[in-house]
Amino acid sequence: MKTLRLGLVGCGNISPLYLKSARHFEALEFVACSDLDRDLAETRANEFDIPEVLSVDELMAHTGIDCIVNLTIPAAHAEIAKRALNAGKHVYNEKPLAAKLDDAKEIVALAKEKGLRLACAPSTFLGATVQTAKQALDEGVIGEPIAANAFFMSHGMEHWHPNPESFYQPGAGPMFDMGPYYLTALVTLLGSVKSVTAAARISFKERTISSKPKAGQTFRVNTPTHISGTLEFVSGALATVITSFDVWHSQMPKFEIYGSEGTVALEMPNMFGVKVEARKAKEDSWQTLPFVSEHQEFEASWALALADLAWAISENRPHKASAEQALHVLELMQAFLKSAELGQRVIIGSRL
Repeated sequence: MKTLRLGLVGCGNISPLYLKSARHFEALEFVACSDLDRDLAETRANEFDIPEVLSVDELMAHTGIDCIVNLTIPAAHAEIAKRALNAGKHVYNEKPLAAKLDDAKEIVALAKEKGLRLACAPSTFLGATVQTAKQALDEGVIGEPIAANAFFMSHGMEHWHPNPESFYQPGAGPMFDMGPYYLTALVTLLGSVKSVTAAARISFKERTISSKPKAGQTFRVNTPTHISGTLEFVSGALATVITSFDVWHSQMPKFEIYGSEGTVALEMPNMFGVKVEARKAKEDSWQTLPFVSEHQEFEASWALALADLAWAISENRPHKASAEQALHVLELMQAFLKSAELGQRVIIGSRL
């Protein structure tokens, strides 16, 4: 199998996860990296034995790079992807696919025009947890899926992240930060969504950082931090979704699928190897389902979708973390905020 030679753009906090995970996949090789902060790029190169540190222009022109791994901020995802595609390189974007839906549609169309691959995080839907739940649904363990609950509730990241401010600005917030994991799992299990109805609010308009190095500093919140709504699937199933940075404590289940003959429950869909349980209508207890995949460990699986891209290119098949899936999820996330703003149901145009 041919190795996919990778160029990394964006050497920030998330890059070590990819660089560590890539070591678990022989099909992946990082040959160069780039960042606006060259010192940071040098640090990553030294830490992970990346041969070259280059400017973005040099990275795009590098003939020894097959694919750009785009770990820039969401606002730059579309620009970097477009440059890479025009340079004749495949692209793997960190989630979301782009900050704006029109930009996402443009890069999807450009990839098709150029005959190049465009893939997008997250990898978690390919892990043992979601894939085990998917097999259970496919085998009819709980009959026809009727509804689902998907809840992510926390009190944000100003208590642990060194630079939390950006998570509370437009294009971020709990929906765009955690929504991709939960929504990708939902569409993997239940298929395309045809409408979204939602409400949203900013509960705490100013936040105080308690993590180092900015402890004691305050900042303004400029995007909704508690979003709740309902997805109507093409299949007829309904899902209730909450993403929040405003909740101190909760005992609500993270993720459950309700069927005509029982329930499947996941501890959470943003991990790779947490347990999956099922309980049929007349059973007295929950049964833990055996995993159907070896991809259970966090570090070893974080770059799984990127590895699948490499395998798919070698095998001449579609890659699983498709641009169409990421586009659908992006449209759903934007629809939550649009529905909340307009006070009405939003129809979804894309399909998987």
